[in-house]
Amino acid sequence: MYGRSSEPVRLNRDCDAVAVPEGVEVSLPAGTLGSLVQALGGSYTIYVQGRMFRIAGADADAIGKTPLPLPQLPADASAEDVEKLVWDQLRTCFDPEIPVNIVDLGLVYECRIEPQGDGGHEVLVRMTLTEPSCGMGKVLSEDVAGRIELVPTVSKAHVQLVFDPPWSRDMMSDVAKLETGLF
Repeated sequence: MYGRSSEPVRLNRDCDAVAVPEGVEVSLPAGTLGSLVQALGGSYTIYVQGRMFRIAGADADAIGKTPLPLPQLPADASAEDVEKLVWDQLRTCFDPEIPVNIVDLGLVYECRIEPQGDGGHEVLVRMTLTEPSCGMGKVLSEDVAGRIELVPTVSKAHVQLVFDPPWSRDMMSDVAKLETGLF
């Protein structure tokens, strides 16, 4: 995992997880031993008996971690404040195999925030994957939508996976290239 160290973990309760890279939901039993190899953005990637699994932030307690606090806006938040917080939330979404957020990976092609008549907002995100056949596509898009919908005033987030233009390493930020050793 790009030279990351790992931390031993033991599940203290049964826990839902997603097998990486297949994207298949599984249940890991209490007592399962593994190594925490990525803990970024509030989700966790653990390595168990030669396989990787992603554990959602809502299940952080199963491995002895604390979930991230919910995003907050000031009472007098402007449209720019909402947009900034939506982008901040996008930066908490990580590919479970790569220690770089989806924004710096260049996976987000568009993020449009639409004001609604009731003072709320709907958000449309057009994004791609590093590989069109990635089994984690559904998991990542649901993660994006869920994290954006945590933003106060956002009533709905729509995430569309697109593959045109195809993703390439050239879309990565310099920070992402440095983090992955591709610079």
